[in-house]
Amino acid sequence: MKNILLGIIAINLTLITLEAHSDENSETVIGDIAMTEANHSEAFNQMKKMLGIWEGKLTQYTGSVIDTYSEFRLVSGGNTITEKLVEDGVEMLTTYADKNGELIVKHYCALGTQPVFKVLDVTDLSVEIKVDDSLSNYHPKDHNYVNSIKWTVNPENTSTAVVDSTVYLDGELRVQQSVIKRVK
Repeated sequence: MKNILLGIIAINLTLITLEAHSDENSETVIGDIAMTEANHSEAFNQMKKMLGIWEGKLTQYTGSVIDTYSEFRLVSGGNTITEKLVEDGVEMLTTYADKNGELIVKHYCALGTQPVFKVLDVTDLSVEIKVDDSLSNYHPKDHNYVNSIKWTVNPENTSTAVVDSTVYLDGELRVQQSVIKRVK
């Protein structure tokens, strides 16, 4: 009886292992149509390193320190990253996807604006984006909006990162910083 039980456990572990590995290389199929995964930009691939759940503290320009939470998910057959961002209990959404080989980021902000960003710089440890004025059509005198974001992963502990951002509020450019840690 003991050998049968061990055999059943071994078979189940093998099946679970095979199933997990088969998903790694499988293509996405909707109905009977195979979806293709695009070739991704360096910036998109760097942002994939953020997949998972991150928590930390955001220091606002006023000096207030609030809770921040981000959940990065890969969706749309591996072609889009969504970020559910919660700051002090207020939920926002950011999307990351390549267009014509370039990462385009759109942030649906609690300020009531939806700035679109393009990449300024990419390294092995960071991605920096700035508002694309031609796609966003916001002006600091008339709108409150996030102007730039830079994610920098700690090279000594890749489960921690710093997120520097600038925000236009009432015509003034404000600087804020989050220190976050991967929790899942």
